[in-house]
This record gives sequence, structure tokens and C-alpha cells, in this order.
Amino acid sequence: MNATNLIESFSEFKEFKNIDRETMMNVLEDVFRGVMIKQFGTDENIDVIINIDKGDLEIWRNREIVADADIEDPNLQIAYSGAIKIEPDFEIGEEVSEQVFLEDFGRRQVLSLRQTLTSRILDLEKKEVFDRYEDRIGEIINGEVYQVWRNEILILDGEENELILPKSEAIPSDFFKKGDTVRAVVKSVEMRNHNPLIVLSRTAPEFLARLFDQEVPEVFDGLITIKKIVRVPGERAKVAVESYDERIDPVGACVGMKGARIHGIVRELRNENIDVINYTDNIQLFITRALNPAKVSSIQLDEDTSKADVYLHPDQVSLAIGKGGFNIRLASMLTGYEIDVYRNIGEADDDVELTEFTDEIEGWIIDELKSIGCDTAKDVIKLDKADLVKRTDLEEETVNEILSILKAELE
Repeated sequence: MNATNLIESFSEFKEFKNIDRETMMNVLEDVFRGVMIKQFGTDENIDVIINIDKGDLEIWRNREIVADADIEDPNLQIAYSGAIKIEPDFEIGEEVSEQVFLEDFGRRQVLSLRQTLTSRILDLEKKEVFDRYEDRIGEIINGEVYQVWRNEILILDGEENELILPKSEAIPSDFFKKGDTVRAVVKSVEMRNHNPLIVLSRTAPEFLARLFDQEVPEVFDGLITIKKIVRVPGERAKVAVESYDERIDPVGACVGMKGARIHGIVRELRNENIDVINYTDNIQLFITRALNPAKVSSIQLDEDTSKADVYLHPDQVSLAIGKGGFNIRLASMLTGYEIDVYRNIGEADDDVELTEFTDEIEGWIIDELKSIGCDTAKDVIKLDKADLVKRTDLEEETVNEILSILKAELE
């Protein structure tokens, strides 16, 4: 392969890999100068002229004309007798420029040159991908599933770059197959074994924040600020929002008319329940809002230990805790306070729903009691023990244990 064909092939390679013209020329010149150094010992007197667009390459070697007896370095000097063979009018002290042809170096050296160029261009491409994605950390990327493995999913972007979505960064209910389109946020970018490793995430709070950017124009324009996001991916999330414009209702804007805006986000997150909350510096009010949909009666704060004792009506306790304890857990994460909930005592209506006892009484037992019309603790206690055993399939020992739990709670 001659120099012109070599340049033409790499010109096409440059177009495919989106490497800018100046960078490509610098790499080509650097590699060719390396060949000259190997051949002549120096490149100080070498001019490399490259035109990528036309596929042209010219290498010129410049040497000073000296008397035949005065030659000290043949790489930098040329004897007068040799110079006049090139041009009879040359005189001692002038400079001779000779064109160097790669074909004269031999096939092996040209192949080595091509391998070096290929390696340098691939390294440039990897660095270009690394730099581009490093600037996009926290942004949403759309890609296509190429391969699904046990612990991670290989995704290709629009330019066939490889991205990784670890199973640990996927929503538990995510299920993807080859060819599916995936949206995820760029979580991290690093070089591993000289290759860019781009890790995506669908569980990071930033993913939910970017979805709000896409679905809620006021968030994208900065009219509404997302102060904090906490998530249990696939289950529940709480988003604290704030607007400095009193004319804008941040919660209403994020939810949209009839939930139109939030529904798109919920679907993307596999039906993750999203609570949008008005942010406030008043910590008691913030905790109250964070425990929504439960209605809080009172709060006692210990700012030194960042603890909050929250008192609620008995029928609100289960709402405050939430299914699987997610509501109170996320409220604690959102506010930065360790929250403990307590039932108010001394109220006129101090009965407790049986569903409040799921941590102490098995669900099937509660269902058995509810099947005979007992929905609250008082409904069960007012019945005779023998009557409870007769009307249910429960053992007497079980009934005694249930009564003990319910009475202790009411007392």
C-alpha cells in the first residue's frame, strides 16, 4: 500500500469515527515522523505535508550542502558532489530538499506504520467516547438492548457505542429483551483496560429528576426546583419541589391536569408510586408533608439527635408507615430525621383497626377475625373467648395470644 492509499483509507476512517480533522492530521504527522526518526535518526529536518481531504501525503528531507570532505552527519548534510546530481546549479551552503517515498522503506515497515496508525486512531476513538460521556454524566440516554446477561445488560447507543446497565442499577421489575429501547441516566464513566466503561442507571435519583425535566416544562426552565429525591426503586419515591414564583403551584405543575404529567413518569418507572411534596424550611411542616397521605396530630422534635416523635390518630398509623414501611422510611430519608410514629391515646375514639397489627398477628388470622365481623381490636375483645374459638378455625391458644396483644395495645 502506498502513502496516498494509506491516507485515503484513514480519511474514511476519520469520517466514520467522528474524529476532527486537526486531530487526525496531528496523529498522522506524528506517526510519519516516528518512521522518519527510525529511518534517519532524527526528524528535525523533515517536513510532513498532509492533505486528508485529497488523500495527499508528501514527506521532504532537507539537508545542507557541504564540501565532500566536511560531512559530519549525513542525515543533516549532503556532499556537494551528490547535490549537483540533483540540481547542477547548487552551491555549498544551500539547502537541498528531497522527497521521501514510503514505498522505498519496504513492505514490512509500511505494514508496521499502518498498524501503528490503526492503534492510535482506535485510542483516539476511545478517548473521544470517554470525554463525550464524561460530560453527559447525569443525562438520560436512549439505547437499544443488544445483549442480556445474568448480571448486566449491554446497550448500544445511536453510534454503536457500548453502554452497560448492571442489574443492580435496573428497577427490580424491569424486563428487557434484545431490540428493546431503554432509557437510563449516565451514572459513571471510567477507563478500564484502556476501554471506556459507561455505566447506566434506572434506580438513581438523578434518573427521576431528568424524567421530571422532560415531562414538566417548569422544571426544565428552572421555574420549579427539585430540592431532593429519595426512592425505593419500583416501589415508591418522594420528590420535594419548590418554586420561587408564588403564581406557580409546584406540586400541581409536576402532577399535571388529572395526573397527565406524572403518569408518564410512573409508567417509565414500572408503576413506582411518586409523592410530590412542597418543600419548606419548617421541619415540622416538612415532616408532616413527607408522611402524606397520613394526617399528623402532633410532632415532638429533638434537633440534637435529629429524631422526631410523630403522634397520629390510630387509623392514620398504617398510612404513615405505608406498605412495607416504605412511606415512613422515605419520609425519614427526605427530611433527614429519624421518625417514630405513635398512636394518640386518651382520644374519644381509641379503637384500633386490626390491620394495624400485621407486624404481630399473621394476615390469615386477621382475615379470619374479619370474616366474623371483627374489624377492630374492641370488636374482638368484646366477644367471649369460647365464642371466638367456636366461630373461627383458631385454636384456643392462638385466641389467648391474640387477646393478649389487643388488650396490651388498648391499655
